[in-house]
Amino acid sequence: MFGDMMGMMGKLKETQRKVEETKKRLDTVTLEEKTPDGLLTVVITANRKIKEIQIDDSLLQDREQLEDYLILTLNKAIEKATQVNETELAAVAKEGMPNIPGMDGFFK
Repeated sequence: MFGDMMGMMGKLKETQRKVEETKKRLDTVTLEEKTPDGLLTVVITANRKIKEIQIDDSLLQDREQLEDYLILTLNKAIEKATQVNETELAAVAKEGMPNIPGMDGFFK
């Protein structure tokens, strides 16, 4: 039984290392979100860090429209990045979890 516990602890440490590696890798994964008319583009990492915002000059004439576009596009970009982040981290965590009865539905 003690050997099983040591094996489980080793597997958990390995999983923790893989999660950290995945987090670092997600800093290099970029996603792009654009407005339907292409006047505003947001580039974000899968760790939800904004890398770039491109604004067409025509939007600089209409502050209210620019603000609306920024809010909508940033929120969509953050949502998309969160989905990628959670999916990737859950896959790594699930792969490294020991087989504990009742926990099989925990990481979906």
